[in-house]
Amino acid sequence: MAEQTFPFETLEKFTVSAFKKIGCSDADADLATKVLLSADLRGIDSHGVARLSGYIRLWEAKRINATPAIRTIHESPSTAVVDGDGGLGLVVAPHAMNIAIEKARQCGTGWVSVQHSNHFGIAGYHAMMALEHDMIGIAMTNASPLVAPTWSVERMLGTNPIAVAIPADKQPAFVADMATTTAANGKLEILQRKNKQAPEGWIQDKQGNTSTNPHELKDGGALVPLGSDYEHGSHKGYGLGSIVDIFSAVLSGANYGPWVPPFVAFLSPPADPVGKGIGHFFGAMRIDAFRPKEEFKQHMDNWINRFRSAKPVAGQPKVLIPGDPEREMNAIRLKEGIPLNEKVVEDLKELAKKFDLNF
Repeated sequence: MAEQTFPFETLEKFTVSAFKKIGCSDADADLATKVLLSADLRGIDSHGVARLSGYIRLWEAKRINATPAIRTIHESPSTAVVDGDGGLGLVVAPHAMNIAIEKARQCGTGWVSVQHSNHFGIAGYHAMMALEHDMIGIAMTNASPLVAPTWSVERMLGTNPIAVAIPADKQPAFVADMATTTAANGKLEILQRKNKQAPEGWIQDKQGNTSTNPHELKDGGALVPLGSDYEHGSHKGYGLGSIVDIFSAVLSGANYGPWVPPFVAFLSPPADPVGKGIGHFFGAMRIDAFRPKEEFKQHMDNWINRFRSAKPVAGQPKVLIPGDPEREMNAIRLKEGIPLNEKVVEDLKELAKKFDLNF
């Protein structure tokens, strides 16, 4: 499948215009675009502009509120629960993370759980917001139930990512951003667009047998937890995904498990919700609440340098630190542009036609 490359500024201008067309304020359209395109810049193509039309369809289905009144509905000095009022998760999540950062500024750590939100893009963006404040950032979210727990054929969990961003001194920050499944659903969508098979261990069919068909989810199959199968530790991935679900939703009052509303607009949310919308969870930890920040950051540099110098296996050039590939990709794509799959380009052209925009 052919790809076309677009300058970041072109996609940025188009995406801002599209969000404004559904009623977002200038500030919210700018923020949502910044979060969304951060995924494309970092090479997480499954969560970038390829999802723009999905958000628009959710708005058309009246499942996204473009002008939310985001509010704190419960709090203590170091914690809060935020109601996103059905807004774009791309806007609700940074709002909640800012609250966590401010509470950490006051108390040393800040923790915020969110209800009544929607898909929030890449978790890494929100965790990285803490870095500029010399804080450790944590972000997680539950998602559409596409994952079968170990030994189950029933889809109960989302891909439920966890992101942790840790500042260093002279070295770039440590940024781990990962799904709690062997592969995120977006990776399957990319394979579908490219007409490629999935690697073994990503998905199972409706009987629970391993499959390489990237369309398996449409026929009752499921993604599998990180680890692929019990012998390779899938029960650990199942446990991690469950923790994300509980922190994000059971703690906040959002929907959890199989009650989480689907991202695709053509599927209706469950008729018997147990909460409001999708849930997120954020944490911010002030370094100097634990030890002098300069001291910590120097030791982070030492940690990073030592791991980078670990002897690589034959055929591999070097050992990487979490966040390295994304940071390097960010620099390349800002300079050279963002490649988009032909089907994504057609999708965006349809969106331009719908809203009378130039693409």
